[in-house]
Amino acid sequence: MTSEGATTTEPAAPAGVPHDLWLAAREAYRNAYAPYSRFRVGAALRAPDGRVFPGANVENSSFGLTRCAEQSAVQALATSGGRGFDELVVYTGSPQPSSPCGACRQVLFEFAPDAKVYLVNEAGDVIATTVADLLPLGFRLGPATEGAAG
Repeated sequence: MTSEGATTTEPAAPAGVPHDLWLAAREAYRNAYAPYSRFRVGAALRAPDGRVFPGANVENSSFGLTRCAEQSAVQALATSGGRGFDELVVYTGSPQPSSPCGACRQVLFEFAPDAKVYLVNEAGDVIATTVADLLPLGFRLGPATEGAAG
């Protein structure tokens, strides 16, 4: 409720996109630190146990130290003990939904090659895909020994 007694409502996620992940990715997008490129990205993924892990891109003046939103979300997942995820939303302000970079695709593939991915922009445009579709024939060193997905 607002001070005038009117009810406030959350904006709706685009059709087919998980609402909670969309909200978390949108919030991460707003918190992104992108003073150099001005290209903010927010991401949020859902672990199999239902926990949501957001991530934002964090740039650095030494560009090689920049972290992408997708990597930030996976790092939060792994830090909490998670080793896989089922769904991911990537949210940008670009005219078209933006796809993860190649490095992020490989990081995502490491943890969840079969995960659903929703690429969303501020206008509500959506591209639905999977990690494996984003990175066909992704690299695997060998069998995972620490409970990694896939």
